[in-house]
Amino acid sequence: MKVGVVVDNYTPEDGGAYTFQAEVVRVLTRLASDCQHDFVFLSRDPDAIRNDINGDLEAVRLPKAGLLDKLRSRLGRDYPSLRRTRRWLSPLDKAANKAELDFLWFLGPRSQETDTPFLTIVLDLQHRLQPWFPEVSAHGEWASREGPLSKHLRRAAGIIAGTQAGKAEIERFYQVPGERVHILPHPTPAYVLEESESGGQEVLDKYGLQPGYLFYPAQFWAHKNHANLLQALKLLRDEHDLKLDLVLSGADYGNLAYVEQLVGELRLEEQVHFLGFVPQADLPALYKNAFALTYLTLFGPENLPPLEAFALGCPVVASNVSGAEEQLGDAAMLVEPTNPAQIANVIRLLHDDHEMRQTLVARGLRRASKWTVDDFVRSVFAILDDFAPLRRTWGSS
Repeated sequence: MKVGVVVDNYTPEDGGAYTFQAEVVRVLTRLASDCQHDFVFLSRDPDAIRNDINGDLEAVRLPKAGLLDKLRSRLGRDYPSLRRTRRWLSPLDKAANKAELDFLWFLGPRSQETDTPFLTIVLDLQHRLQPWFPEVSAHGEWASREGPLSKHLRRAAGIIAGTQAGKAEIERFYQVPGERVHILPHPTPAYVLEESESGGQEVLDKYGLQPGYLFYPAQFWAHKNHANLLQALKLLRDEHDLKLDLVLSGADYGNLAYVEQLVGELRLEEQVHFLGFVPQADLPALYKNAFALTYLTLFGPENLPPLEAFALGCPVVASNVSGAEEQLGDAAMLVEPTNPAQIANVIRLLHDDHEMRQTLVARGLRRASKWTVDDFVRSVFAILDDFAPLRRTWGSS
């Protein structure tokens, strides 16, 4: 098959979604010759990815939907027979037809209208599970997610989920047959697996840090749960006589001012360091010099930073959300993320038990190497191989 790889316009500030997509693009470019299928990248900014692909692979510009396209899309939803008789095509399908594509592979979870058979990915369905969080509900966000996603997933030839928990959510909310949902775990990024042994003192100097801090790299959304981590930090200081610094990195998506306010109310100004957005090149040193990663998000079923921490020898304290045990196994200490006392007790236990900390480091290193981006991409090749006999039963649209 000739496969169009749909690349989202993520930026480094988008965090894990950007890292995952960038790594898949690079590995797919390297492994494409091992696959029986041909690949073409589709992007609204093809120049941004041309440095990551070799000369044998093409990058095609995906046009934005114009006013007429949007009108036709709306009319097509309200009057399906009109779209059928007029044979209207979405901008994506126009690009797919022009490139003579047989199949599409969406690297990101954003829904796009298409009649071309496709493989997509679901990172989370938290707007269905926890719709009270403003980032998945406010100002029309819930409807803008649910409407397109419901149609997108039901029409997919295949859906990638990272865990059994994620697969169960897709089946539960969208009634997708289980055989169309493929479990491919989130891979450990190559940039941490290939990291050198340098200590990164220059990075610590850059941010004015000393080793031995708690590290939480997360965008400032409400669901990232900084508030309960700060409460745990206060308990460690006031009830356990343990004063640990906390390093917070990540872009602000509306909740930073509230977190800063909490820091002041809890009198934690001397312990909490706000780094803002941190470039990927600085992250390995920040992980390596941390006492532990405290990844206390309220969203699952998969998260990238624990895998990065595993690969870099940083112990992990993580939220016991749906999918966490499946993703992290016995390599992380799991806690109830809304229970500051439990969070504090686990951090103190890790602080007092050096042998336990070293055990977690060893387990994390083993788990990080179990599933790589190469493994992920080769598994997608197998999904494409399975669909190819079905796709050959009709010609171009």
